[in-house]
Amino acid sequence: MNESRLYIDGRWVDPIEPGRWITVINPATEEEVGRVAAGSEADVDAAVQAAHRAFPAYSQSTRAERLGLLAGILDGYRRRLPEIAAAMTAEIGVPITFSEKVQARIGESHLETAIKVLREYPFEEEWGGTQIIREPVGVCSLISPWNWPMNQVIVKMAPALAAGCTMVLKPSQHSPLSTLLLAEAVDEAGVPAGVFNLVNGPGASLGNALATHPLVDMVSITASTVVGAAVAQAAAASIKRVSQELGGKSAYIVFEDVNVEKVVSAGVKACMRNSGQSCNAPTRMLVARTVYDEAVEIAAQTARGLAVGDPQDLETFMGPVAGKKQYETVIGYIESGLREGARLVAGGPERPEGLERGYFVKPTVFVDVDNHMRIAQEEIFGPVLCVIPFEDEDEAVAIANDSDYGLSGYVSSGDIERARRVARRMRTGMVHLNGAPTDMNAPFGGYKKSGNGREWGRFGLEDFLEVKAIMGYRK
Repeated sequence: MNESRLYIDGRWVDPIEPGRWITVINPATEEEVGRVAAGSEADVDAAVQAAHRAFPAYSQSTRAERLGLLAGILDGYRRRLPEIAAAMTAEIGVPITFSEKVQARIGESHLETAIKVLREYPFEEEWGGTQIIREPVGVCSLISPWNWPMNQVIVKMAPALAAGCTMVLKPSQHSPLSTLLLAEAVDEAGVPAGVFNLVNGPGASLGNALATHPLVDMVSITASTVVGAAVAQAAAASIKRVSQELGGKSAYIVFEDVNVEKVVSAGVKACMRNSGQSCNAPTRMLVARTVYDEAVEIAAQTARGLAVGDPQDLETFMGPVAGKKQYETVIGYIESGLREGARLVAGGPERPEGLERGYFVKPTVFVDVDNHMRIAQEEIFGPVLCVIPFEDEDEAVAIANDSDYGLSGYVSSGDIERARRVARRMRTGMVHLNGAPTDMNAPFGGYKKSGNGREWGRFGLEDFLEVKAIMGYRK
């Protein structure tokens, strides 16, 4: 692997300022698993300059040329799937089964979806005598997080390439190993020099450089709401487009007319999967009062029964959280919930039994939670579920919408018309009805402080396009 180099202008190059390194720590063992060269603001400038030079030619490339490039990347990605999955398990502690079957595979699915969308997308339409043209936005800064490394990198990179944009990618400093493998696949596919550039490094300095650079036309960022706001503020002076996919505190509404055991246990697992480190995780379970006591018992039993441990073990459901800082944050929230008076029925701040090393957190369930408590309002980004009772449909909707966030929502009801009605009233960018899986072609994004962009499928491609109207095109 190219741990000691950056990828700029079609070549693996040494950093301009040598001696900067990112140490990658395995959160399951607290041991070093690698070191990666860290770039500087000078490297960011070199990468942006390369992307700027490449844009005129690449923006005029044909649909067939872009399809060929994406197909080549997909082929290289598929051949590296086992390595990429292993890298994610090592760098952020994803259980190997989840890494292989979901985390790595979703990157493959996004590439396949981008190819399908590009093949069919109408870049030009005629409206009377006016021609409507959708063109690439320009040079893009892509800033991605650590919790779903391949999902969040590829969901930006693939549509940007499909649109005809050039880019500088800065992955999270906590998950650089898997991204280096992806970059090797991109290089192998023959990407034109300057179209794709990769600079690893700390977000605080490089994120600001990418947001403020005068030659960058767009910033696409997935991060916490605080970080997303800071990047948007930095980009505002140069009137850049900023597409944000930020935090969430999604409500999972459970009505009384469902199979309570099936629905509640599924909701607990969805919250705890990936150690709760998913922005769209259903972390607030709102349960109809008439089945609340039953749901509380099921939630507690389900959480206690989840296998927590070595992410290399095929039986492990939940590995560690991604690092020491994240561990301390999550434990702090659990202690806050206890102070606020929520009732703990599973988990807690103590380490799981037999796990004295690594950043492991017990799957934790709080019940009798007031929606105004800190644990119900703030994004914990860990395996912590809040269970809240409601009396009727109106109260369920009111509690669900009483949040600064609006990324996703979940509704389970035996009455599909009620489920649909509630979904329409929820102030969220997405709603899953009765356990419906994620649709790779549907827009992914949120309302309010969950961001303002849309990723995935056609909507992800359009995030990287400008719209031009040429009037008098035909008479």
